[in-house]
Amino acid sequence: MASTEPTEPTTRRPMSWLRKVALLAGALYLVTFLSSIPAVFLLDPVLSDPGYIVGPGDDTRVLLGGLLDIVNALACIGTAVVLYPVVRRENEALALGFVAARVLEAAIIFVGVMSILTVVTLRQDLGSTPGADADSLITTGEALVALRDWTFLLGPGLAVANALLLGTLMYRSRLVPRVIPLLGLVGAPLLLASNTATMFGVNDQFSLLSLVALPGIFFWELSLGVYLVVRGFRPSPVTAGLDANGGRAPVDVAAGPAGPATTAGGS
Repeated sequence: MASTEPTEPTTRRPMSWLRKVALLAGALYLVTFLSSIPAVFLLDPVLSDPGYIVGPGDDTRVLLGGLLDIVNALACIGTAVVLYPVVRRENEALALGFVAARVLEAAIIFVGVMSILTVVTLRQDLGSTPGADADSLITTGEALVALRDWTFLLGPGLAVANALLLGTLMYRSRLVPRVIPLLGLVGAPLLLASNTATMFGVNDQFSLLSLVALPGIFFWELSLGVYLVVRGFRPSPVTAGLDANGGRAPVDVAAGPAGPATTAGGS
């Protein structure tokens, strides 16, 4: 009779700190897509109808769109904060600039959300009130929507700065395949030209030039998010020593705390 030997239970290898960072950063990038794209359609009633503020209105739909924009703004900040401990090892100035650009982008998005929510509040409080000055309300509503339109141009327009800063960091460090940051580095000048032309009234936000300028930035951020979720960071001098200690230099008990680690390509 054949004897069976007890087998030791297999233990799952714990996820490394670097893998967690990549997974969270990639997920947050995907959240920006899952929140910002539906928000555009949900906010359409208030953006396309000047009489929304004095009409029946679909406030629930608009409020949901505003909530998704808030989620998008918070996810924008999250991508920069999560990636900072890693990419700072390539170049701290560029990494800090990326965080600042993301925070500014989120702040501009919040301004746009508040302008839309103000339209909803005015519609609920004054739009259906007998004797309310409809013409003044419509003018106020159009001004608030115009403010939101400018935030839509300038906020996501900061994707130019994000692509140049983070794209440079990713290209130099080789944390992801270089073709991914190249999409952003090539798309950034096109988007900058399109947004500048729109600002001066030469180009419309939904013109042919805008459609040509958007794919580079769109696929740069989408492919970065997908790659980080599926594969994580590639081996790189930037990531050396980070897996085991979560980004902190190891401490020699006998010699005392180690000095600052030398980073690749920057401080």
